[in-house]
Amino acid sequence: MNQKPTKAITEAELRTYEEDGVVCLRGLFDDEWCRRMCDAAIRYMESGVGRARVVDRPDETGKFYSSVFMCGHDPDFLAFRNDSPAAEIGATLMGAEQVRFWYDQLFIKEPTTVAPTHWHHDLPFWPFLGEHLVSIWVALTPVTTASSGLQYIKGSHKWGKFYRPVTPDKDPAFDNPALEPCPDFFQRKDDPSLTFLDWDLRPGDCICHHPLAVHGAGPNRSQSQRRIGLSIRFFGDDARYDPKPYTVKLPAEPSCGPGEYPADDDLFPVVWRRSDQQVAPPRQ
Repeated sequence: MNQKPTKAITEAELRTYEEDGVVCLRGLFDDEWCRRMCDAAIRYMESGVGRARVVDRPDETGKFYSSVFMCGHDPDFLAFRNDSPAAEIGATLMGAEQVRFWYDQLFIKEPTTVAPTHWHHDLPFWPFLGEHLVSIWVALTPVTTASSGLQYIKGSHKWGKFYRPVTPDKDPAFDNPALEPCPDFFQRKDDPSLTFLDWDLRPGDCICHHPLAVHGAGPNRSQSQRRIGLSIRFFGDDARYDPKPYTVKLPAEPSCGPGEYPADDDLFPVVWRRSDQQVAPPRQ
């Protein structure tokens, strides 16, 4: 399994990430990682371990499953955090001197799942502020728009918007009344002021996005293809702790205070440093 990306991220790809808020990077995770993590994802879903959100609707046979903080429960997800090229990819996109792990999240949509991924952006879910924050969504199965591939709005990370968080099961714990709801951009596909971006993916491809890039996904209309995505999030040098309400519940109370750099090695371990290329990662 590769510890470094299979190929270098180009200057053009870095510009795309900066200007569009999202970039698709092809084949940076090898087949061994994809097979290992696909098996781990299915096993994890079936185990019932961790904090899961399962959306089962009475009008469908499919299921939309997601969970977070898997690496705190499962050695395969811990290995992916510590040993995969994900942290180096994040550091390269952010231009960061070092990278700390924030959290991982699993998304599985079974065939014929009607439930969409509601339009949103990530930062309103997170107790952080800053530019050095990134989500890396790794395809573990083939993904198309028809099988619920992610769709983005180009440049939306520069809108200055902060939309109300919404989870697949519409958990009221995130329903911040101080923020405006995110529009359903599926209803604005013909709006000439918006440019929609989407990609067909193979296992090992990844989509990397700024946490204010607005995105969503439709149903999984496939009759046979399960869609599995593993998202891992990192922060870099300018991140600050912002313990606002209606955000992701941390596994423990951090040692940092509001407005401080989150230098908590237990909750947010350093997984990559530019000075030594690959810091020896924490093992627990």
